[in-house]
Amino acid sequence: VYLDVAQELKARQEKTPDPDDPIQQLDFEFVLFDSALIDYDYIMKLIVRFTGQPPRKQKISREQLIGLLAGNAKFLDEREDMVEYINTLTEGKGLDEQAIREGYERFKAEKNARELAVIAEKHGLSPDALQGFIDSILSRRIFDPDALTELLRPLGLGWKVRAQKELELMDDLTPLLRKQAEGQEISGLEVYAQ
Repeated sequence: VYLDVAQELKARQEKTPDPDDPIQQLDFEFVLFDSALIDYDYIMKLIVRFTGQPPRKQKISREQLIGLLAGNAKFLDEREDMVEYINTLTEGKGLDEQAIREGYERFKAEKNARELAVIAEKHGLSPDALQGFIDSILSRRIFDPDALTELLRPLGLGWKVRAQKELELMDDLTPLLRKQAEGQEISGLEVYAQ
């Protein structure tokens, strides 16, 4: 419960930069709930064990595996993706650790591509152009407002309409960028935090 509430309030902190908001004064301690025994490799091994045993002989169930992820602060940012991935796996299929890891990376890439396609369609942009814009930001960890202007140039919008469209696009893109940055800061992106 603490992790869920903390994640919700932390998201609110990022959206509301108002220093007078009492939520800004909170400092969440995730380390207290962390365990040295439960890390990414351990979770991957549990997933291998889950897919390797027939349902009747399993030592860990899908629900136990998801519960372990839900209760561990290390996986706070990736928990949703991992749970979705685990739900796609077939019990007793017998995948090895490398297949599980590759499958998870492929799953994340496909999910990101679907999210990006939805955003591109919503804003009338080419998915390839939008992906290039995102790749440029992530490679340098710097947000370039001129690149945003260039991305929207083909739409032929006036400056006032374009400025509004930029805000709408960045409202949709900011969570995706933060997720793909995997905890690393993107300089200049804080301008679009609401």
